[in-house]
Amino acid sequence: MHKMLLAAAALLAAGTAHAETYAIQAGRVVVDAAKPALGPSTILVENGRIARILPGAAAPAGAIVVDERSRTVMPGMTDVHVHLTGDSGQPWYTSLTQKYSAAYGVTRGLVHAKEMARAGFTTVRDLGGDTSAVIAVRDAVRDGAFPGPRVFVSGAPLSIIGGHADPATGLPPEIANVIEEHGDNYTVCTGVLQCQTAVRKLAAAGVDVIKFMATGGVLDPGAMGLEQHFTDEEMKAICDMSHAMHLKCAAHAHGPVGIRAAIRAGVDSIEHGTFIDDEGIAEMKKHGTYYSATLMAFTGVQTGLEKHLFTPAIEAKGRSTLGVWGHGLNKAYRAGVHIALGTDSAVAPHSLAAREVGLMVSKGGMTPRDALIAATKGGPDLLGVGQETGTLDPGKSADLIAVDGDPLSDPAAVTRVGYVMVMGKPIPMKD
Repeated sequence: MHKMLLAAAALLAAGTAHAETYAIQAGRVVVDAAKPALGPSTILVENGRIARILPGAAAPAGAIVVDERSRTVMPGMTDVHVHLTGDSGQPWYTSLTQKYSAAYGVTRGLVHAKEMARAGFTTVRDLGGDTSAVIAVRDAVRDGAFPGPRVFVSGAPLSIIGGHADPATGLPPEIANVIEEHGDNYTVCTGVLQCQTAVRKLAAAGVDVIKFMATGGVLDPGAMGLEQHFTDEEMKAICDMSHAMHLKCAAHAHGPVGIRAAIRAGVDSIEHGTFIDDEGIAEMKKHGTYYSATLMAFTGVQTGLEKHLFTPAIEAKGRSTLGVWGHGLNKAYRAGVHIALGTDSAVAPHSLAAREVGLMVSKGGMTPRDALIAATKGGPDLLGVGQETGTLDPGKSADLIAVDGDPLSDPAAVTRVGYVMVMGKPIPMKD
């Protein structure tokens, strides 16, 4: 009987974990990055949601008090372009080794999800990895088995034959032929019908978003360049079918022609946009397309060049992109294009992702406030979860962080994170 009572108590405790009330005392509160900050305040969190914000250092009876009176409490950040199952600083060919199997990728994804949360990101969107692996990471974090941010996933990106996400690109023919014959490469597609089929298969697998490689990429060993890959008709088929499946659609795009084609096809966001021109900016404004510049990825390219990790083709592409670092974001920002923060972590370490905010200021020409708006509100708006997260308004999910300094004037403040809560659950800051 005693054991039965203990078991019942444990079940009851598990079912009411979110019933805990937190009183998070802050020296300053950024409720909405677009508005002035509040002074000393207490944020009450009930059932995983923001209940209300009280002036001063309140401590309601029964609440778990979190003393962050020396810090600024603000909404958690959202990174719309990460690769959780990848490791930074690795040569391109490591993904072909046994160590980087899909099963091993799940373990890396869970580690990096925790790193992203500790870095201040309460929502991330994984835009490219083994489909089953990233779905497993998403679901394990969602179910509370492992700490991490809210995760959205695209699974494997769509690619042309020989394109940026074709696993056979750049390999010797005898190996490439084996991959093509025996691999599960349905996301490498040609023609409208194959591309539509690939989208449907990803939707059936349970992804949250579709990603396709509208142009070549920097970090693949191929030499097909950074311009348009899919045809206009193929891109439109991908975007239309994504939307028919009630999924957003993101396009990896570097070259200006490919960028414009993806926008006109109806893509929801342009990722990288490195060589975007004035015509492309005008198209983004016209269509309401979001821009994710992934400036941190350029630091990863720099490191790879310094360590000689790349093939000659990758080196050439990398050096060409470094020459225009931040130019596209500056154009988009000055034109009033919608901007969401993205980093492309694991090109650079996941733990350093918050440095993107500073690069948006120093390289992209944004004001610290506007960079913070893009970091907190831009992503949720793009992902369609702006009513759930991105500000600390009462009723929203308790996705918040505490940082040293004033993030509205100092972009480096978001790199000094002392406390993180995701959906009302504190994230352990140390193992």
